[in-house]
Amino acid sequence: MKITYHRNGDYLFPNLTVTQEEPAVIGKYGMLRKTYLRENHPNWYQSMTLTGKLNRHLAEVKASAQEMMETLMPKLLQKYPAPDKSEDQLKWVAHMNDLTAMAEETVLAELVYN
Repeated sequence: MKITYHRNGDYLFPNLTVTQEEPAVIGKYGMLRKTYLRENHPNWYQSMTLTGKLNRHLAEVKASAQEMMETLMPKLLQKYPAPDKSEDQLKWVAHMNDLTAMAEETVLAELVYN
């Protein structure tokens, strides 16, 4: 690899460019992962940004998180059956929200904040 330089006063600066990758839809889990990397692993975050791999990584995290949520929810419903929706809709909605929160905690712990 040959690096070229340009002179600015008495200093030589390398001519570096970052290749821009196409923006990916990273969603909620991708944004959470990005914030986590930026705050807790700044060297890794900067390296991935400079090499152009960050958006691809965030899109992979998003896809994995969605897939994990889709597999966890039926398992949680089987383990903790929901009340009859026709009898008490608010109780059913509260139960489903609790299950979603349980699944999301698992996803965040295993994929986003790991």
